[in-house]
Amino acid sequence: MIFAPLGCLAAILLFLSIPLILLLFFLNVLSFSFGALGLSPSAALILIMAMLIGSLLNIPLSRRRIAYSMPSTMRGLFAPPPPTHSGIAINVGGAIIPLCLCVYLATIVPSLWQILVATAIMAAVSKSLARVVPGRGVVLPVFVPPVLSALLAIMLAPGFAAPCAYIAGTAGTLIGADLLNLHRLKGFPGIVSIGGAGLFDGIFLVGVVAVVLTALV
Repeated sequence: MIFAPLGCLAAILLFLSIPLILLLFFLNVLSFSFGALGLSPSAALILIMAMLIGSLLNIPLSRRRIAYSMPSTMRGLFAPPPPTHSGIAINVGGAIIPLCLCVYLATIVPSLWQILVATAIMAAVSKSLARVVPGRGVVLPVFVPPVLSALLAIMLAPGFAAPCAYIAGTAGTLIGADLLNLHRLKGFPGIVSIGGAGLFDGIFLVGVVAVVLTALV
């Protein structure tokens, strides 16, 4: 019997642990971000767990049946059945809970006009940059929304940049990229979920990254 060298075994274990390391790093970033928003560690942990569980839940906003004609070729006999419904849903963990956090933060900031201006600018920019891609939904450039919302927060609300960045990044992206493009998503086959990726959705990540950027500046 031939045993692998100890170094190879360690390399294999390290490779297998990479997903866990990345997950722990991501959770630490979330905790840091929520801490910058003024949340206690216990409140941040509860919020993260609620978002994880909520990412499994989608609330339908619209739903309609689509009639498809099955292909008559031999290949079509083995193809998976096409979707028979189309519609739009909103994810609890990726959209609803972040929006509830935005409402809470809006009640504790000393002034709202800076947040409203930053959110309106973010919505306009997100609307102009958003592209509707069949099979994927609404697509935005990765770095533009979080960087822009962080810059707007630092310029407009230096005294409370973190909550301003989170609200502008989350609500502005949701309004501009998703809500203002709902009419373009109605004809898509399948159910399009807003915030459907939960903690890994663009709506949520924009707010988190924006807060981290404001804390680092």
